[in-house]
Amino acid sequence: MLRFVVDESTGRGVSQWLRDAGHDVVCITESMPETRDSDILDMAVRDRRIVVTNDKDFGELVFRSGKRHVGILMFRLADESSVNRVRMAALTVEQYGAQLVGAFTVVTETAIRIRRI
Repeated sequence: MLRFVVDESTGRGVSQWLRDAGHDVVCITESMPETRDSDILDMAVRDRRIVVTNDKDFGELVFRSGKRHVGILMFRLADESSVNRVRMAALTVEQYGAQLVGAFTVVTETAIRIRRI
């Protein structure tokens, strides 16, 4: 079981899939709508959660501002439909699981890049 916080940009479908797969999930849309990205990242670090997002601002926070993280799973998808986001989340989490902890992972339809930072 992994611990995730799913950003509003990613949607409830991914949150539900992660829950159904047995993971511990906080969905920002449900619990803390309109929370600032830096506050989401702080909460994720405090609660030891991987941030799941479509928002490039998390890259800025980690790489430019040097903010700590437990893991970032960022979707850069051409097809932003909920069905595709869920499909790519399932593929990534099932294939890489614990490797997502401590990594900045970028997921596209054609590649999954895991960068340890």
